[in-house]
Amino acid sequence: MFIPVSFCLIFKLDLLMNILKNNKQEKIKILIGSALGLGLCPIMPGTCGALTGVVIHVLIVLVCPAHIQLPCLVFAFIFVCAANNILTPWAESYWGTSDPGHFVLDEVAGYLFVPILFREGELWKVVLWGFILFRIFDIFKLIPPARLIDQELHGPWGILLDDLVSAGYAALFMYFIYWFCPDYLIGQS
Repeated sequence: MFIPVSFCLIFKLDLLMNILKNNKQEKIKILIGSALGLGLCPIMPGTCGALTGVVIHVLIVLVCPAHIQLPCLVFAFIFVCAANNILTPWAESYWGTSDPGHFVLDEVAGYLFVPILFREGELWKVVLWGFILFRIFDIFKLIPPARLIDQELHGPWGILLDDLVSAGYAALFMYFIYWFCPDYLIGQS
């Protein structure tokens, strides 16, 4: 659990020192809000944080029987969304900005939304395409609704909804790939 935190903080010793000064409750909020410390990475914290969603997705698929994978993904998604909405006011106050970069539960929820919407293909291909497409749509806000939500809607829902819209676009793009080039997602016949 401390490996991601220490790895990501190698170049941010001042951030680590500030975190260590906090009380236990603050440390727990930082750990949850930064997706077990991955969001504290100095480079691409959102992308690093979204990897927590990938781990949750892969673990559910590998551990759970097929008939309960979707309910487990939905449960994890709802849990992360709830944590996002509960912790957003604290995170904005703690980091002193709206939509703080180190608070990455929105990216975790966004990634988890992709395999909920797209239920086809081999696991590793879905993870790879889903992660890359979600991050592209989320980072660049290529399609106006995500950009508009990001600019105009604030607070917990504003932070979360642009990521969910980006995940929706990623899943839609994956369906296009599935329909027109299925080998990219389901393997070769």
